[in-house]
Amino acid sequence: MRRQTVNFDKLVLENKKQLLNDPEFLDKLEKRLEEKKIASQKIKHS
Repeated sequence: MRRQTVNFDKLVLENKKQLLNDPEFLDKLEKRLEEKKIASQKIKHS
């Protein structure tokens, strides 16, 4: 179980490095997060 956690942490670290090197991808990610936020707000209001 512990090994998975370490691998996950490494994965997160690799993703952060990738994001720092790829502003376009970061922008897409932010847009997707905004869309999810808006979608979840719509669900709450209905």
